[in-house]
Amino acid sequence: MEKHADVEYVMLSEEQIATGVKAMAERLDKLYDGRTPVVVCVLKGSVMFFADLIRNMKTTLTIDFMSVSSYGSGTKSSGELKISKDLSTNIEGRDVLIVEDIIDSGNTLYKLKKLLNERKPASLNIVTLLDKPERREVPMEPEYTCFVIEDEFVIGYGLDYDERYRNLPYVGVLKRSVYE
Repeated sequence: MEKHADVEYVMLSEEQIATGVKAMAERLDKLYDGRTPVVVCVLKGSVMFFADLIRNMKTTLTIDFMSVSSYGSGTKSSGELKISKDLSTNIEGRDVLIVEDIIDSGNTLYKLKKLLNERKPASLNIVTLLDKPERREVPMEPEYTCFVIEDEFVIGYGLDYDERYRNLPYVGVLKRSVYE
């Protein structure tokens, strides 16, 4: 596929993503062997990764969705967790896998993990497609990471800027001229 005009460069190709997701699905199959985890998609950015991940998993599983944000003025997180769509599954005593698109500051996921742990799951793990550890503001490390990336503004494969570019099949770096 041709690179979008607003993309500076492709960070992860469609093929690299597919290989990483397949390898992660195999790791998770080993982890959840003999169990039936609740796999939770954090909307909206994780949809592509979530769909590809569960399609590659052989483990019997159930799925659910959450829509959460850590909101504040501008681009700064307030540290408060806003839930616009909560789980419809009771996770008490269940193995739970949270599927996230990207972790940077970690604020939202830190609060989400705390909230879900209060619901007494048997286990709670996080898998993320992308991790930007140099942006971390709280002690939040995912148990499983497909790709560690440098601190760039990325779009595609579910990731957006102003709700656009989610449908790109690769992860690309957005040109600064688009958002500055």
